[in-house]
Amino acid sequence: MAQYMLIMRGTDETNAAVMANVDELMTATRLFIEEAAKAGVYVAAEGLDDPGQGVVVHFGDEAPVVTDGPYGETKELFGGFFLLDVASIQEAVEWAKRVPSVPGSKIEIRRVPGEDEVPQDSGTFVKEGTSHGSSGRI
Repeated sequence: MAQYMLIMRGTDETNAAVMANVDELMTATRLFIEEAAKAGVYVAAEGLDDPGQGVVVHFGDEAPVVTDGPYGETKELFGGFFLLDVASIQEAVEWAKRVPSVPGSKIEIRRVPGEDEVPQDSGTFVKEGTSHGSSGRI
């Protein structure tokens, strides 16, 4: 089994459509999560706040530059994710096809490398961070 992240991507238009049907989509999403949990593949899921409430830290040659949202130059925004533990990318695709969505939205599927695939130095850092009860969040 491997973990795959289903990254929900939308535009201003699809985000508006989601908000117009938010109660219906939330109910459908809860049912999707219940189905994934019953199938034993559900690991986690989270949605993100309005992009206008976020910031971007841009790293260039100088000190990092912070830009407030919304981001006019961005055509697609990362809106949330589902993390599933499935046997293959094909199985992840089948689950992604079942995610409640609105026309025009997209789901990007990316495999999460296993601990044995992380370079040793990075793996040591991760193990140290988690041994102290860290959730991985800063």
